[in-house]
Amino acid sequence: MTPLIAIAAEAAEQKSAEVTDWAGRLGWIAGLLLFVVLVYWLMRQGWKWRGSLQSDLPELPTRPSPTTTLNGGGKPPQPGMPQAPGEAKLTLSGRYHGSTTAGQWLDRIVAHGLGTRSRVELTLTDAGIEVVRPGANDFFVPAAALREARLDKGIAGKVLAEGGLLIVTWEHGGEQLDSGFRSDRAAEHTAWVEAINSMIKTTEGIAR
Repeated sequence: MTPLIAIAAEAAEQKSAEVTDWAGRLGWIAGLLLFVVLVYWLMRQGWKWRGSLQSDLPELPTRPSPTTTLNGGGKPPQPGMPQAPGEAKLTLSGRYHGSTTAGQWLDRIVAHGLGTRSRVELTLTDAGIEVVRPGANDFFVPAAALREARLDKGIAGKVLAEGGLLIVTWEHGGEQLDSGFRSDRAAEHTAWVEAINSMIKTTEGIAR
């Protein structure tokens, strides 16, 4: 009988050890989940804090209506006043990867939804660039606010191959911003850079 008792005791110890292992695993998983929740909460707080620091940034420009070309009673628009969109010169479907302070690719702008990555539809007209973002804030970049367009590889923590991003530099609220876009057909980027920079030169010539 003694060997049977010894075998039974050994089996009981193994079963107890298995239960103990499961408890340890569950505790480790719970701890990991708590850590993930904490990191997520800290990220959200950092996002809100950055947004509060950028609260002085004005509301984003919106797409002007066709009547914007009239300044009360059919008068022509004043200099600097946004004009109606007009005919599309170029269109682009792709992704919006965020905006930063111009020249500082890691200084993300989050105010007014500019920090939200999303799908995007861009339309370039004589009046500027219409930015339509499903599920995020749309905005409009007037031609007079455009400063530069170039190809780059990174913005706001997003790094791609060289020339993988279309970066548009524009002025808003006295600040210059870089906004990054990536077309579903990256070969389109060059045409956008050329068209935007040509528009800027034309606008500057008229202003002089």
